[in-house]
Amino acid sequence: MLATGLVALVVAVSAVARRLGVLAPILLVAAGIAVSFVPGVPAVELDPELVLAGVLPPLLYVTAIETSVPAFRYNLRPILLLAVGLVLFTTVVVGLVLHAVVPQIPLPAAFALGAIVAPPDAVAATAVGRRIGLPRRIVTILEGESLINDATALVTLRLAVAAAIGQAVGFADFAGGLALAAVGGILVGGAAAWLLALLHRRARDPLLDNSLALLTPVVAYGAAEAIHASGVVAVVVTGLYLGHRWPVLMSAGSRLQMSAFWAMVRFILEGSVFLLVGLQLREILNDLRVPARTVVVATVAVVAAVVLSRFVWVYPATYLARLVPRVRDRDPNPPPRIPTVIGWAGMRGVVTLAAAFSLPLRTPAGTPFPGRDLMLWLAFAVIIVTLLLQAATLPAVVRLLKVPRDDPAEDLLAEAAVQYQASRTALERLETQAETASPEVMGRLREQARRRADHAWERLGSQQRETPVNTYRRLRLVMLEAERSVFRQARDGGRIPEEVMRRAQREMDLEESIITRE
Repeated sequence: MLATGLVALVVAVSAVARRLGVLAPILLVAAGIAVSFVPGVPAVELDPELVLAGVLPPLLYVTAIETSVPAFRYNLRPILLLAVGLVLFTTVVVGLVLHAVVPQIPLPAAFALGAIVAPPDAVAATAVGRRIGLPRRIVTILEGESLINDATALVTLRLAVAAAIGQAVGFADFAGGLALAAVGGILVGGAAAWLLALLHRRARDPLLDNSLALLTPVVAYGAAEAIHASGVVAVVVTGLYLGHRWPVLMSAGSRLQMSAFWAMVRFILEGSVFLLVGLQLREILNDLRVPARTVVVATVAVVAAVVLSRFVWVYPATYLARLVPRVRDRDPNPPPRIPTVIGWAGMRGVVTLAAAFSLPLRTPAGTPFPGRDLMLWLAFAVIIVTLLLQAATLPAVVRLLKVPRDDPAEDLLAEAAVQYQASRTALERLETQAETASPEVMGRLREQARRRADHAWERLGSQQRETPVNTYRRLRLVMLEAERSVFRQARDGGRIPEEVMRRAQREMDLEESIITRE
């Protein structure tokens, strides 16, 4: 019942956000905060294990399968600088700042908070970046960063917690843990990708393909965590490989069904995680046992450290690397507005809060974990400020800096050129089969190929007036709706059974999906 209520609230708030033109993550967090204080509403406890092992893997997976592998590889240097270098830098800065303003919190425990708040959230980066139309390369860098940075942060958090509870942890332990997480995650992800690719090639049923896809992120994550490697890296590697190979691994029916399936999963999970963040405020405040002055000072200091450390890292990471001629020749210096946008796009999300809730209640000696209640509040404060301040103002920042969007004409030109080549290849392949079909069928197939080749050029040459292909699409949709009406009337009048109606409906739906995607 509670889960049903949460999903219903996600749907309602998301619909309102679209109507108002507001970013849905911001409104969902605000709705969660408001609902958490409504009398009679039960407390919704955030289970960190459920989030990290059950919610995070599917969201990482769906982002990874939609990420361009060539673009990811091209931007690997800035992605790693952010996902590894910036996470470690932020961890150190936040840890030092927290220990300075609240000396009662030991430095290892303060570093644990630094690791918790260091990684920007994959969900937030995707939901906000694509929604406001950021340039494709910036989105790739932000998504790539958020796909990997959780691995760095979680390894750092584990070692910081170990040090805070009295275990001996040195640089060798940290380096070894990070290496095991990365290498082990890559190996497990590669093995999972190979196995799943083999299964997808043999599966011929879209339902089987979707079932395999649903299990993939959970299995890859669990297998990697079982050997103390990074489940995050394993899921990302698996998703990148399988997403890159989708065109040759499964049928068109499977791809169409999977696209719709993952769109629904992403919508529900993304909305739920932002709603869950807001719902935690009441319990966090109830557990807070720290003087108000300390809370205010620590909150201001930590939030400022999180926001500013990103800028302190991003500008040198952007320009110092290009002092190397080989790097500069391959990737010239971008204008300052690009690193400024990347620096401002550091939204945190549910992973930060789940990591905070994963802090142990007590040390092995039986004493409370130092500063846990304050750290839960600080993690929540960082999420709220980065969402309400950075995510809400990011569209204005992009407009103020005049960040150019990707030119749709360039995309259309590239599409038209490739479509022309593809249509020629298709016609050449068709001519080799000419003796197997009647002249009428061959003529229709040749016309279809030519129409597809012309469509992209028509869109490129006339984006204002209606092109012949668009006219065809509009009128054919009118015809399909008329056909559906006749079939419905025949079904309602008892002239055809339901099975016939559904079969005809499916054929018309497939045709509509084809012509609306062209």
